[in-house]
Amino acid sequence: MLEMLDYPFMQRALIAGLIIAVLASLSGSFIVLRRYSLLSETLAHVSLVGVAIGLLFGIAPLWMAIAASLVASWLIEYLRSVHGLYSDSVLAIFLSGSLALAIVIVSMAGSFNASLFSYLFGSILSVSNEDLWVMGGFGALGMGLLLAFFKELYFIAFDEEVARASGIRVALLNFMLVSVIAVIIAISIRVVGTLLIGALMVIPPVAAIRFGMGFYPTTLLSVVIALISVVAGLSLSYLFSLPSGAAIVLCLLVFFVVALVINRR
Repeated sequence: MLEMLDYPFMQRALIAGLIIAVLASLSGSFIVLRRYSLLSETLAHVSLVGVAIGLLFGIAPLWMAIAASLVASWLIEYLRSVHGLYSDSVLAIFLSGSLALAIVIVSMAGSFNASLFSYLFGSILSVSNEDLWVMGGFGALGMGLLLAFFKELYFIAFDEEVARASGIRVALLNFMLVSVIAVIIAISIRVVGTLLIGALMVIPPVAAIRFGMGFYPTTLLSVVIALISVVAGLSLSYLFSLPSGAAIVLCLLVFFVVALVINRR
């Protein structure tokens, strides 16, 4: 199985997968705790709109995905926090709206369907060195922000009103969190795809929570589950010629089932 690392594209795929695994599972712990899991799916579909626009006008799809995801995340948080709309309602509106917009753009120019397909289901084996540098740069920035404000973000996730009364700048940190998640999702869709990134962000924390530990051990376990799933998924993909993104998600589901069984016992 180690012979797969003899190929440069597999080396790049493994590095990209590990970067995304750490970022997605760490940030996912906060949105799962806040019952905000649909945010990952919503921003993934918004990122797809950015990709479609980029392909239509000949602009780098990755940068358009990041821009679209960031703008949408700010609008979602603004409508939720300032206008007091229910978070699930806002997310449902953006999810359906972005899907409709993506379909319209694709119907306007059907010449890039093949390129768009790779963003739907992921194309981790085609990750380039430039993609790795972008993931590494944005990943380091996102990781730094999450770790720097880890306690405050946990406090907000646990009880937003008490955190605000304690003097924590809740609004600013909320916008920072959704911005980090938006960028992570935008750079992840090339690896695991629009339809699968939500699983990588939600399943590891949900599985880790089943073991009933504190927040810090749960977050660490979530990262470990994501890392193991990426390595196992890529290995299965190499051995049995399976789609890499789907193989990774299936490994995550195995961990979730195991967590359920252990917890039940």
